[in-house]
Amino acid sequence: MTKLLSDFQQDLELRGLTKNTIYNTVGSVRAYLCWSESQRADPLSIENLLAYLKYIRTERSLKSTTVERHFQRIGLWFEFLEEMRLIESNPMPRLRKRYLRSYKDPVSHRRLISVEEAARMVRATIDTRDRAMLMLLFKTGVRRHELVALDVDDVDIEKLSILLKPTPKRSNRIVYFDEETARVLRRWLFVRSSRLKKRGERALFLSRTGTRMRADTVFKIVAKAAERAGLHDPRSNRPEDHFSPHCCRHWFTTHLIRSGMPRDYIKWLRGDAMNEAIDIYNHIDPEDVKRSYLAHIPMLGV
Repeated sequence: MTKLLSDFQQDLELRGLTKNTIYNTVGSVRAYLCWSESQRADPLSIENLLAYLKYIRTERSLKSTTVERHFQRIGLWFEFLEEMRLIESNPMPRLRKRYLRSYKDPVSHRRLISVEEAARMVRATIDTRDRAMLMLLFKTGVRRHELVALDVDDVDIEKLSILLKPTPKRSNRIVYFDEETARVLRRWLFVRSSRLKKRGERALFLSRTGTRMRADTVFKIVAKAAERAGLHDPRSNRPEDHFSPHCCRHWFTTHLIRSGMPRDYIKWLRGDAMNEAIDIYNHIDPEDVKRSYLAHIPMLGV
């Protein structure tokens, strides 16, 4: 399995997935294979997959979203095995449809904070790196895995723009930020050089060890910042009392809509798929989007 796992990693690299995605995917698959070995079970059997699902749900008590991510990554492994004709068919789509299908509450419980609360959250964050990450999450609406995948060269501070790494979920890779975000980014880039421990590391945001920031670390940083501002209660069981990085994307979208920015421009910035037939003929000018964005994005005064 070691050689096969190495081939799988090379396949992910050839497909153009980000380093962070590859790291997490291979890690989830390796954890599953190690557990299967400890159980002396066949890792390719549907019975073993169901046993592993029960194990991480009950004994490890992982959240449903975390369980879904693990099985999504393991699904890529089985997809690879099917392509290599090492298995007859991939059992994961049927398993996920039956046992991991989520039924969303029609009432959204994702927390929406005001512009003033977002400003308070950023001001309560002292660390230069963490403040820069918060500003980008609020002002661009990027997902946390898109944030950690950024390299220094992806950011053009003079043009107030960022070119994101390609991902399957995103139809547009360009996002913009405003002057107050640029000021925070300049301060971080000045400090970043003193935290750089590995020559040639191009990651925009560095961990304490000088390597690329992990997505789960971003989650913790955002939650702590919200907790300091009184916007996150880790002891509560109510979803509306929690604040996560995705709440920043929710904030970005909602406040741009409320400020009157055209919806098709917002969809373009979010990287949403253009699903309607007329969208094919709606050629959006990035400069028009940028002007509209700068006119509508809320100022945090930091």
